[in-house]
Amino acid sequence: MSNYASRVLNDLKVRYANEPEFLQAATEILTTLDPVISRNEAKYEKAALLERFVEPERIITFRVPWIDDNGQTQINRGYRVQFNSAIGPYKGGLRFHPSVNQSIMKFLGLEQTLKNSLTGLPMGGGKGGADFDPRGKSDAEVMRFCQSFMTELSKYIGADTDVPAGDIGVGAREVGYMFGQYKRLRNEFTGVLTGKGLAFGGSLIRPEATGFGAVYYTVEMLKSFGEDIKGKTFAVSGFGNVAWGTCLKVTELGGKVVTISGPDGYIYDEDGINTPEKIDFLVEMRASCRDKVQDYADKFGVPFFAGKKPWEVKVDVAMPCATQNEVRIDDAKNIVANGTKFYVEVSNMPTTLDAVEYLRENGVVVAPSKAVNAGGVAVSGLEMSQNAMHYSWTAEEVDQKLQQIMKGIYEASFNAAKEYGMEGDLIAGANISGFLKVADAMMAQGAV
Repeated sequence: MSNYASRVLNDLKVRYANEPEFLQAATEILTTLDPVISRNEAKYEKAALLERFVEPERIITFRVPWIDDNGQTQINRGYRVQFNSAIGPYKGGLRFHPSVNQSIMKFLGLEQTLKNSLTGLPMGGGKGGADFDPRGKSDAEVMRFCQSFMTELSKYIGADTDVPAGDIGVGAREVGYMFGQYKRLRNEFTGVLTGKGLAFGGSLIRPEATGFGAVYYTVEMLKSFGEDIKGKTFAVSGFGNVAWGTCLKVTELGGKVVTISGPDGYIYDEDGINTPEKIDFLVEMRASCRDKVQDYADKFGVPFFAGKKPWEVKVDVAMPCATQNEVRIDDAKNIVANGTKFYVEVSNMPTTLDAVEYLRENGVVVAPSKAVNAGGVAVSGLEMSQNAMHYSWTAEEVDQKLQQIMKGIYEASFNAAKEYGMEGDLIAGANISGFLKVADAMMAQGAV
């Protein structure tokens, strides 16, 4: 690494030693950006560009008091990390999950900054959420929590300032409650949240967008390596919206998904998760809040492997769709041993650094999450555009725009890696392509 990048990274490791997820993301990004930084080192260092790039513009933390169905007051912690607004208003999801903390919010905000840049749409990077668990809560409890959360968050967001969306634990129900509270507080109907219901400004294709976009990216990747999605087998983890959209689009394009997983283990469906009944059941499983993928095995009579991950299954393409750091070094060794050629990160940073290194050293093509899963935020950006125009596109129009965006992301990433002497390195290519646009905007706007 250049002296400048190395110094910035070392300073981060000292200052944020208790934020492992954020440091993991920063390390991966700064390491792969080294060719760009070396070429522009004097200019960037004089402007303290990297110091500003890795530091959020603003972090908002707050308590969220709410009353449960027994009349007991509960307290959770809320966050909004407004990471970078150089190319547009902050944009990024809200996550409701017990694991939420500042380190996770910062890593997601940093990744989101580059991801949003890759889409080509005018969106900056942000992320937020709370350590609230909607599972097991009544609709009334979720509504009261969302209203309390938005009462504080509404002070810091707006259609031209910061536009949150959904993420883990935040679906159409939660977005609806938060949008209603924002509208009540501000007395305005604006596109302040994306992922809204179709009845009040949502976009068609949004629930499927992350999974669809990941598959469109995969199609382009396979083409560039002389391969075709037809006939390929896929291992998918998770069974939420992202896995559902992935299974749907892989099946439509001629591939076959043979696994999904949950906290309890994974199922193997040799025939493929490829019928409307099977794919729709993923939605039922998620809505049940049971978090048990064994329900699929019980319903369709397929093998269930308790306490295990699907990476021990022999497939052509592995697509983790669950959560961060779900794929570790032992999983990577299984993937390599099975002869899997393509590893496509769909969830945010699903792979530990040592696992990524092992996969790459053993000839597996690794596609990074910030490029692969950008379809979700891309359609959120399209939702913002539709709201601004007070207009709605058809599902076909949105899907066509999504395909073009994902094709553009792959091509920009591939070409950026090639330009900087790293041809075929899709991780470096995505980081470089996303960073250059943000860096140019930051330099043009001065020391802000």
